[in-house]
Amino acid sequence: MKIAFTAAFTAALISVVPSLVLAQTTATSAGSASSGAAKSKKPVVKLGPAATRRAALKAVEEVTPVDQDTSITLSAEDIELAKRVYVGTIPCELGAAVSITPNEKRPGFFTVQTKSTRFYMHPVESRTGAIRLEDPNAGALWLQLGNKSMLMSQKLGIRLADECMSPAQITFADEMKKNPPVSILDPLPNTKN
Repeated sequence: MKIAFTAAFTAALISVVPSLVLAQTTATSAGSASSGAAKSKKPVVKLGPAATRRAALKAVEEVTPVDQDTSITLSAEDIELAKRVYVGTIPCELGAAVSITPNEKRPGFFTVQTKSTRFYMHPVESRTGAIRLEDPNAGALWLQLGNKSMLMSQKLGIRLADECMSPAQITFADEMKKNPPVSILDPLPNTKN
C-alpha cells in the first residue's frame, strides 16, 4: 500500500511540475504585459516537455544563490568540504578538460580553468551532498557528484564542461553500472504490495 502510494505520488508530481512551470511562465508573461499599456505585448512562449524539465531542475539546483560578496570568509565546514574536491586536470566529454588548482595562499579557494575560461571558486554548502564550488563574480558553478562533475555558467545558463570524471569518479561510475542503486519506484525487498 505504501509503495503504491509513493509510486502514485511520484507519478503525479512528475506530471504536475511541468504544468506549474508553464503556468508560472504564462502568469509572469501575462502580468508583465498588463503592467503598462505603452509596452508591447510579448507572446507567451510555451515550453516543451524537455525545456520545462530543465527549467524545473534549474530552479531546484539553484537553491543557494550566487554570493556577490568578494571578501568571502570560509567556515571550518567549508575548509573541510574543500579537502574533498578533486584537483588536477580532469578530462571531460568531447575532448574538453577542466584544471582545478588549489590556492596556496587561501585554503579552500580554487582556480578552475578550461581552455577559454578561468574562475576563482570557493565551496558552498549543498543540501544534496554534492560538492559545489562557486565563482560569485563570474556566476560560474563547479558541481562534483560521485560519478561525474560539470562546470556551468549560471549567467549564460549553459554547461561549459560536462561528464568530467576523475579516476575516483570513473571507479564510482563503474561500480554504479555493476550494482545500480535501487529506484524509488521499485518495490522494497520483503514487502507486499
